Amino acid sequence: MPGLPDPSASAAVLIGTSAYRNLPQLPAVENNTSDLAAVLRDATVWGLPEARCRVIRDPSTPQALLDPVYELGSETTDTLLVYYCGHGLRDSDTADLYLALTDSRDGAGHTATAYRYVRSALRSSVARRKIVILDCCFSGRATGMLADTEELAAQAVIDGAYVLTASPRDHFALAPEGEPHTAFTGELLHVLRNGIQDAPETLDLETLYRELASRLLSKNRPRPQRSQENDVGRLPLVRNRARATTTTAAGPVIDIEVQTAMMATGLHLARLLRSVGRNRDALPILRMILQARVPEAEGDSVAVHLELAELLTESGQDKEAIETLEAAFRQTHKRFGPEALAVCRRLAELLQAAGNHRQACDVLRHALDSLDVSTARDAELSP
Repeated sequence: MPGLPDPSASAAVLIGTSAYRNLPQLPAVENNTSDLAAVLRDATVWGLPEARCRVIRDPSTPQALLDPVYELGSETTDTLLVYYCGHGLRDSDTADLYLALTDSRDGAGHTATAYRYVRSALRSSVARRKIVILDCCFSGRATGMLADTEELAAQAVIDGAYVLTASPRDHFALAPEGEPHTAFTGELLHVLRNGIQDAPETLDLETLYRELASRLLSKNRPRPQRSQENDVGRLPLVRNRARATTTTAAGPVIDIEVQTAMMATGLHLARLLRSVGRNRDALPILRMILQARVPEAEGDSVAVHLELAELLTESGQDKEAIETLEAAFRQTHKRFGPEALAVCRRLAELLQAAGNHRQACDVLRHALDSLDVSTARDAELSP
């Protein structure tokens, strides 16, 4: 669909801190990040590749929170989205916003991550559009940091940035007891999943903001805030599923056999492209195949994971190659066969090369245990 950000050149970092040692627990946060990742990866909404939609759970250090933003930001040329959900804190000596970590303490900014560091990470990205979504108390301070005073705005400006927050500057966000999501993210998920009636086929950030504000105010919940640079909120972001469902299904309804055939055909085409040196053209095909996620075609899916990982390794993208193989490993860890063994072997090699020796050993140990179980089962079945 024209105008939408290119999923293969975009990325999302979804950060959620639900478990704390010194602050109240926020169990809904884990649902927030998992469900938001699923929606953003949905091809009928945005279609981000799994490797380009990273979920960071319960970061305990600033590096754990910020490093993924820097890493994906350096690889993203279209749209970079950073989402944080957890406790937002105020320091006792400043008016700054701090994002809580697992060991953070109330009123002690040095135990959390200052929002200004997230802003710096975004400014360093080459992405043409940057989006920040903050679902935390006092998150409105992030929008204020873009326009409170001329001097502060000059320091805080992020070209092409849009900041959307769950609450005004000095208000608390809500995590209603008994609800699966926080108030703000629950409404955001509803809008993304169901779309907006009488809106265009694509939704921009300003349209999303207005719908969120209307829904939250109707329930007497905190009004979200937003701030933007260069009118970036007017650019299309996701598909409007309400428009899709008025005439056709939100996504293509394709028979499982057809989907499986498409996967096999796509894999064959990608291999042909690689054989003639067109690796760049093969990459999006393999990524698109994996987005289809056909449960009945797990064996073929593992073959696609292996092919994509090999191609990523050849192009120097070892980190994404490891993530791709880890996804395949999760698919195969309860069954065993030649492809599962190939996944374990290749994943262990990449982990070893990256210096993750302990993880490499764990993967190889799993492969040996699975081989022992498989051998024993074959012996029992043999006459």
